[in-house]
Amino acid sequence: MGVTDPAGPVMDRDEVDRALARLGAEHEAVETSLLALQDHAGRRLLEGAELTGTTKERWASADASITLLWAYFDAYTDALRSARDIRSRRRWSSREDLVELTELLRGECVTVAGSVSTEATANAPTLGSAAGKLSHRFSLVSLVERMNELYATSLDMVVAADAVWSALPARIDLLAAELQRTRKLAHSVGVRPGEHPAGDDLERITRTLTSLREQVVSDPLAYWVAAQGSSAPGGGRPDTTVYDREARALEEVRREIDAVLTVRQDAEQRLVKLRDVLSRADRTLAEARTARGEVLAKIAATEVPVVSGPPTALQEQLATAAEYRRHAQWHRLSPLLESLEQKAEDELLRARESLSAVTQPLAVRAELRGRLDAYKAKVARHGLAEDRFLIERYDAARRMLWSAPCDLRVAEQAVLRYQHAAAELLTAPPAADQGGPQDRRGPGA
Repeated sequence: MGVTDPAGPVMDRDEVDRALARLGAEHEAVETSLLALQDHAGRRLLEGAELTGTTKERWASADASITLLWAYFDAYTDALRSARDIRSRRRWSSREDLVELTELLRGECVTVAGSVSTEATANAPTLGSAAGKLSHRFSLVSLVERMNELYATSLDMVVAADAVWSALPARIDLLAAELQRTRKLAHSVGVRPGEHPAGDDLERITRTLTSLREQVVSDPLAYWVAAQGSSAPGGGRPDTTVYDREARALEEVRREIDAVLTVRQDAEQRLVKLRDVLSRADRTLAEARTARGEVLAKIAATEVPVVSGPPTALQEQLATAAEYRRHAQWHRLSPLLESLEQKAEDELLRARESLSAVTQPLAVRAELRGRLDAYKAKVARHGLAEDRFLIERYDAARRMLWSAPCDLRVAEQAVLRYQHAAAELLTAPPAADQGGPQDRRGPGA
């Protein structure tokens, strides 16, 4: 087999037929891909959209690449048609035909005019060293590879933009519709900008969503996150960070408005409960003041804490809450009720603690009285109720506990002395009958 330069050995008829079949299949695949790209919804949207930013720059490059793709495809088609014409001249191709076919199928025989390439790639990457030439020559194989590269980059851009447009604007519109419903509901309960934080949040969310939709429509690639390590066209996902943040913010506002609506429904019941709690706190404080007077009269040498008066500030806030309810100012009533409910519970707890602190001396006296009587009953059960020493100790303690004012410290010492005397008597071994009661007071008793 002869040799041609630079295409290599001359192909035989079978090699030519196989090469033509393979190139024909590639031609059909490329044509199908180009037509699909031409009809792609994302490409049509890109052609008619007013683009900005990253998308504008990349679409200018991709559009030029698509134009260049068709120029390359036309040149590829012409070269393939020429090869098929040469092969169809005769059933058994001559050596001259085979040499020509070898050069056409393997050599750099496809010429693309430099003006076409330069015009089409003004915004697209070219073959570097080939830029500025009057014409560019390719082999059919290298031309297919070049078309595949341009197709992949163009399709990646188109698919990414279409994915963002398919995902985000519709979701933004749905959220905007929900935002409008929330705004109407908010206005119905008095939640308005400048008057309630939730109203300000609604205004901010509205501005953000409007701006987000405009940006997504004009620059979708600014909201595209490419997949790391993926070489497939359109590998990645839309960036929904801003959308998700505003959706969460709207949900928080909705919960706040729901709370205001709940206030509107049960405001009267909550106000009645608040009045009851504050009334109980007032009664408890009044009881504490009365008890303090009793303690001061009945208990001596004891510091009794001062009882404060009723909380007038809470009563004023309660009146304000009732005024808000009458004028349907639910957005103001909601936080005020929550604050009042906590303060009212705290006030009731403080009143109870004050009563407990004031009546503590009376409780101590009652405990000492109970302890004294309990030991007297125990002594009586053991038959020692007639012991003169115990009787004296009991009478001394009882006079102190049942006199007013009562000195609790002295009375407690008297009760302890009676307890100790009773314990000693109960634990002492039985003594022989000495003929009459024994005097256990000791010298100088």
